[in-house]
Amino acid sequence: MTGIVAVIGAGTMGAGIAQSLAQAGRDVIVVEPDPAATERARRGLNEAMRLALLLGRGDRSTALEAARRVRWTDRIDELDEVEFVIECAVERIELKEQLFAELDRACPPDAVLASATSAIPIARLAAATARPDRVLGLHFMNPAPLTDTVEVVRGDKTSDETMARAIELLTALGKEALIVADRAGFVINRLLMVSIAQAAATVDDGTDAATVDALFERCLGHRMGPLRTADLIGLDNVADTIEVLRRETGEDHYRIPSALATLVAAGHFGRKTGQGFHDYR
Repeated sequence: MTGIVAVIGAGTMGAGIAQSLAQAGRDVIVVEPDPAATERARRGLNEAMRLALLLGRGDRSTALEAARRVRWTDRIDELDEVEFVIECAVERIELKEQLFAELDRACPPDAVLASATSAIPIARLAAATARPDRVLGLHFMNPAPLTDTVEVVRGDKTSDETMARAIELLTALGKEALIVADRAGFVINRLLMVSIAQAAATVDDGTDAATVDALFERCLGHRMGPLRTADLIGLDNVADTIEVLRRETGEDHYRIPSALATLVAAGHFGRKTGQGFHDYR
């Protein structure tokens, strides 16, 4: 598979996936309606290429070629020649359903439509299209260029051909595919969001975030505690994901604690804004 890949959304995850694709030699179209987000992503890609050079990964011509492989647009109707789409919009059910309906109309009939959703069942997104056999989930981890494994979600109508094409693409990116069943939150976030929510609740109860994470890191050997992990994901994304899980499952442990809600309301989303449960400024 060597055709064009489209990435929908130029946020942290979309930009990281676009970088991974370009570095692997794929031509990429990034669709982002917000000019400011596009400019941030473009600058981020150039900075990533510069950092790769400083670390001795490739040469200047390779980095420049990767940057040239990415085209930026604000229009979905420019995707009439793509063969694979990875949607990375914010974690809102109705928005993603609308996007998949638009992608279904704009993309060639044989194009695969993948979602990088954190929690929304793939069957819901596939139902918004006339090609449910060509829809699946590709749950990349953040930062996408540096994580080697992707949670691949197979919907109940996803075809063997679609799965093969997705795994072929991930292999070309140097990533391992771990296939999971289609249920809200899949595996990682079905478990992780409970941990983050309960960790944030302990902050509400009076334990500071540094202590919560230190216990996980020093007693359990976790590389990052749950609140540092939440800061890395983005607290706005975490809150959206917990809300999706609450709506889809009705389970009480998927609730947004006050400590998390307060940070999100203040615009403190974690690493990407410089402040979250921890201070990165």
